[in-house]
Amino acid sequence: MATTRPSKRQNDELRRISIERGVSMHAEGSCLIKFGNTHVLCMASLEERIPPWLKGQGRGWVTAEYSMLPRATKERTRREVTNGQPSGRTQEIQRLIGRALRAVVDLKALGERQISIDCDVIQADGGTRTAAITGAWVALHDCLQWMKARDMLKGEVLRDHVAAVSAGLVGGNAVLDLDYIEDSGADADANFVMTGKGGIVEIQGTAETVPFSAAQYGELMALAEKGTRELVALQKLTVG
Repeated sequence: MATTRPSKRQNDELRRISIERGVSMHAEGSCLIKFGNTHVLCMASLEERIPPWLKGQGRGWVTAEYSMLPRATKERTRREVTNGQPSGRTQEIQRLIGRALRAVVDLKALGERQISIDCDVIQADGGTRTAAITGAWVALHDCLQWMKARDMLKGEVLRDHVAAVSAGLVGGNAVLDLDYIEDSGADADANFVMTGKGGIVEIQGTAETVPFSAAQYGELMALAEKGTRELVALQKLTVG
């Protein structure tokens, strides 16, 4: 079947995905994930502390921080620290990553500890948040395995996989895993966060030009289900 996508991919085809584990000698869990030309470094750090509002409740916390390096994009952007605080976009993305991970974590089994996941975009070509979520799960998994090896956990903390992918309407066609060229010209685009069992954690969708129909949304949903199944299969292969 002929395709009109700039990348020459089929409409239901992911970019080339790779995940390299153990890329940090210091972090309890880490990976470098690549969604095509989007590259994100994910590192999980175990901290023997919890937010003050959780003290005494016998459960832990999983949180995330997200940032984009100055030359992750075509033109250099200033580090957000120079502005004194993260942008609204950055705050929204890091909260999304945290929610996605907590959806598949038994916080009581974690105990009164916090795992912080740092997701740093070193090269951006669309889909940075979806790559970050998918890679963050791997880093979290390896951090928990590190804890298990030291008898720090009594129960199973991870209840399922979680992964994320984008889908959108480009030139009247529903397509999976948009790169920047497609995303910047899409009629509509959405990010889907789903579990290994097919549960929906979060969907973020926007019409960029004209509203899209329920039937078109159904097409996007079907693509996202296929994409997240493939990403979860890769996670399983990666952590073995």
